Amino acid sequence: MDELVKPALDNVLNDTIQFHPAKFKNIYRHWMGNIKDWCISRQLWWGHQIPVWYIEAPSDSPKGEREKDYGFVVAENEEEARKLAVAKHPSLGGDGGGFSLHQDEDVLDTWFSSWLWPISVFDGIRKPDNADINYYYPTSDLVTAPDIIFFWVARMIIAGYEYRDEFPFKNVYFTGMVRDAQRRKMSKSLGNSPDPLDLIAKYGADGVRVGMLLCSPAGGDLLFDENLPQQGAGFATKIWNAFRLVKNWEVSTKIEQPEHSKLAIHWFRNKLNQVIETLDGQFNQFRISEALMTIYTTVRDEFSGWLLEMVKPPYQQPIDAKTYAEVVELFDQLLRLMHPFMPFITEEIWQLLRERKNGESIMVSQLPAVEKYDAELLAAFENVKEAISGIRNIRKEKNIPNKDTLELKIQKGDKGYEAGFAPVLQKMANLSALEMVSEEVKGAASFRVKSTNFYVPMEGLIDVVEELKKLEEELKYTKGFLNSVMKKLGNERFVNNAPEAVVAKEKTKQADAEAKIKVLEERIAGLK
Repeated sequence: MDELVKPALDNVLNDTIQFHPAKFKNIYRHWMGNIKDWCISRQLWWGHQIPVWYIEAPSDSPKGEREKDYGFVVAENEEEARKLAVAKHPSLGGDGGGFSLHQDEDVLDTWFSSWLWPISVFDGIRKPDNADINYYYPTSDLVTAPDIIFFWVARMIIAGYEYRDEFPFKNVYFTGMVRDAQRRKMSKSLGNSPDPLDLIAKYGADGVRVGMLLCSPAGGDLLFDENLPQQGAGFATKIWNAFRLVKNWEVSTKIEQPEHSKLAIHWFRNKLNQVIETLDGQFNQFRISEALMTIYTTVRDEFSGWLLEMVKPPYQQPIDAKTYAEVVELFDQLLRLMHPFMPFITEEIWQLLRERKNGESIMVSQLPAVEKYDAELLAAFENVKEAISGIRNIRKEKNIPNKDTLELKIQKGDKGYEAGFAPVLQKMANLSALEMVSEEVKGAASFRVKSTNFYVPMEGLIDVVEELKKLEEELKYTKGFLNSVMKKLGNERFVNNAPEAVVAKEKTKQADAEAKIKVLEERIAGLK
């Protein structure tokens, strides 16, 4: 075996084959360095007893007949073997009783099938005219669990070098074991192993796939919880609802593209290119779970939560044709990026999104390639999103309906306000007016983005006296809470004896309370 191990081991140790995660390299080196010959005893290995039956003359036959080699037959069972033996040697006894059969005691070991993989799949790996193996061998990636590194992975490498003089795959990706939330291995006896078909019937195949990937960090065990496929099913519903929203829009060729839609499309194109770049890096590093989270948050937050809301036409009004076509194209690209994780719903929506030719499938469509993007533009747009969220928080705190328009006054600082995105801010915050000011606006609700102050005048929208009373009561309570935290942190006995995590938690409470007090005091000052 040594003459087979050496070339494989040399290549592995020189990182011809890449492993992920890195911690498995040492395990792999150990196995490859201590490899042993196959043991094919039925008593020691799992496998199938070789279905070869040797034909023997009865023990009371003349010596010449007993010593004669009658050969063997190959059959699924002894009954079939006896029929074949009678047909092969009628002289031994037409009734099938004039001889005995002895089955080969060796087994075709289950693990030995790793050697047979390229041979059985490609009908012989040394045929010079075998176009299939010349195209597919070596393959790119092998996905397996770390518990069969020695049994399969190492021996496939050995066979590859022995019969093809090259490695059978370039990368080995080791998955984790599926465990329950208590880190117990899935077991029928424990009753903690759900039936995958039941999960699929309940949450859909795509929902189960997403759920499993959400709990499978690279190289770690998969801590299964039924909330995860439920989350996956919810994500599938989110995608479907986004599709229904887009397809239900009435499209008009007579409307010019609004400036806010133009800006939104430009932003999302840049964002998508950034996402594609991130995905490429995660796939190259086999960080599959992280790649799923990247596309998951992009679809849920950036596409559904922001882009569609920015370009959505007013109630019962049509959308302009240019914006619609651009949104459909961006949706198409997102579906392609999601397809490896959710093949069924993405194929369904991709076929319905626009007219397709016969035979077209998302499975064989090209993944979007990364293009240049403007990182400064993306950073600037985050400020816009933060400003929109600030106005929405004011509406929520003051119980101001979204349908009511607001005025916004901006005291511009060095950072925090992007004038070029003002149309998006006006549309998303439902502003009737936007004005630049040089001083603080009294009696207005306010918030800050970077060094820029934003003011929403409250005159006519809220009862200032009642609002001040509520804020002062909240300030009094928060100061009291901070005082109790400070007493605890001022107690040396508590600080010295309490667990570090408990002390850290109290310090976090202190910081949160101090930040809240500052905000409340600013709001009160703004209303006076």
